[in-house]
Amino acid sequence: MRPEPTGPDFLVGIGAPACWEGKQRFVILDDGFGDGARFFAAWLAWRDDPARSTSLHFIAIEPDPGVLAGLAAAGRDARSAPLAAQLIAAWPPHTPGLHPLAFDGGAVQLLLVFGDIAGALPKLHAEVDAFLVATSMETQGSLEGTRRFCKALARLAAPDASVTSATNDTGAHDALLAAGFNFAATAGGLDRVPERSFTVARFAPRHHQPDLPRRAASRAARVSADEPVVIVGAGLAGSAVAAALAEQGRTSVVLDRRDSVAAEASGNAAGLFHGVVHRADGRHARWHRAAALAARGAVSRALAQGERGSVGGLLRIEPEATDRGDMQDTIDRLGLPADYVRAVEADEASEIAAARVSSPAWYFPHGGWIDPRGLARSFLGRAGDRVDVRLGVAVATLRREGERWALRDADGRLLFDASVVVLANAGGALDLLGHPAWPMTRSRGQLSASAAAHWAATAIPRVPVAGAGYVMPAIQDSVWFGASAHVNDGEAGVRRSDHAGNVARLQALLTEPPMLDIESLAGRTAFRWSSDDRLPVIGAVPSASLVADANVPVAADSRRHDQPRFVPRAPGLFVMTALGSRGIAAASLGGSVLAALVTGAPVPLETDLLDAIDPARFVSRAVRRGGPDRLAGTSTESQPGTEPAAGGSAGT
Repeated sequence: MRPEPTGPDFLVGIGAPACWEGKQRFVILDDGFGDGARFFAAWLAWRDDPARSTSLHFIAIEPDPGVLAGLAAAGRDARSAPLAAQLIAAWPPHTPGLHPLAFDGGAVQLLLVFGDIAGALPKLHAEVDAFLVATSMETQGSLEGTRRFCKALARLAAPDASVTSATNDTGAHDALLAAGFNFAATAGGLDRVPERSFTVARFAPRHHQPDLPRRAASRAARVSADEPVVIVGAGLAGSAVAAALAEQGRTSVVLDRRDSVAAEASGNAAGLFHGVVHRADGRHARWHRAAALAARGAVSRALAQGERGSVGGLLRIEPEATDRGDMQDTIDRLGLPADYVRAVEADEASEIAAARVSSPAWYFPHGGWIDPRGLARSFLGRAGDRVDVRLGVAVATLRREGERWALRDADGRLLFDASVVVLANAGGALDLLGHPAWPMTRSRGQLSASAAAHWAATAIPRVPVAGAGYVMPAIQDSVWFGASAHVNDGEAGVRRSDHAGNVARLQALLTEPPMLDIESLAGRTAFRWSSDDRLPVIGAVPSASLVADANVPVAADSRRHDQPRFVPRAPGLFVMTALGSRGIAAASLGGSVLAALVTGAPVPLETDLLDAIDPARFVSRAVRRGGPDRLAGTSTESQPGTEPAAGGSAGT
């Protein structure tokens, strides 16, 4: 076995710096992060090159859970040491899944994947320009395993993608050839670089090669980067998309019917964010875990800009637990680290909260709360001059006209036309889409607020406490708590009965709640949209979901529509809605996911979770149930692998 390529050798292998010259982005996948030497070498070389790509994406797959210790201990030269310090400061908890990290204002993106490369490759939705597979092909266990591995590389390969490998195994080379990688296409050829510790092949497939993978229809847009993306909605969802697009070097125009940012469901005084622990660790728990980790970074940036909030922790009580034993068993079985979640007895929870809580609790050290309006402002501030926000603009219709989307007001006047449109306006998105048969409901939620002076100092929690309701720390001399939830209830005012319900929820959270006069309480009512499976709806709009007068043809061939990734899409039309009661976290991750789909960048979410939030999942359900004649069908059955909602947590 040959030694692994060093940082400089690796750059020679992929053809840097010429390989990324003039490109919108350049994507590298490394099968072993180690001490980060190759990542830092690529980052520095990219920085040094005036002809570099707009962005650099580095996907690092690392099986060693202790890699952070090695990263911190490694000696660095004067140039890479500051980069390592940034990375160590941003290092995520070692939880399963993908962990996106951004540097240099988002122009350098690191996507960490903890696990072995064979298991990680099917989870990725990316188009890779350069693979570094130092020793992976020699560790697949069999020739058939190596062939499957090379086919997985081909599924992710961009045209002319390079594979730099430390292997000199003939079987591995044959597997690469069968998957469409051609050594003859490499400058100098395979046998003319013996002084190097690696060989290089390039993706140049010929027709009818045996292991070429069948690729799903792209969920990403393919449009000019010079044209702005139009986003309808300036709440948390739309603002998060604008920020993520700006990180990808794309501009956007945000339209909103209100006269201020985040004026509707995102307008509460505070919202909280945290992960989920569930024994099955299905898609619901995994999505909310990934979203909570993304929110931690987004909220931290907002706090640095002076917005109100905290990443100082959150407690979620478990009223059915008599002690923390079963809770800790679940944590141990799932392998969740203490810097993500801890199981604590009621006494320890009370100490953390500085207020008496009623039950054992899950403690999320990096959960917390934020003013949603402040977070939306932070997202737009991050977008800077790459976003144009236009308030007081009400979009009444959306129609395909020629090769573009026309957005018009109620009088038929053209407001904007664009190749790419993102609908991030909650239920308004359904109106503009002609009410597709997506199983979504609108809920009325009422928050209550009491003057902090009415509370004993020992009763106001220091961190948010959640369960079948929640209570916040004091915010500007008020304590907010709640929240009610009533489906298909359109009353906009504040109701005394809902205040009474919120007081009851408060009493279930704290053992020493204050005696509150319901008549003295303030409140706010907001409306949220949720899907039947309690997951958001984020992605490219399927053409099969659109009504006939949307001027987008519905494909007749539905043989593969039982899987969301194969469902045909309306060109350039995306949606982000149904964030439910977890809008802070869902927006933080969902904005990055949607921006990646719009731009074609690596998606910071595992492929099965991408299917789980895809609007095309509703089409696939209908096909699985009744065939192609039910493409626009609806469903009231939860997606397999989801868990029940964990109670009335707060979002936006």
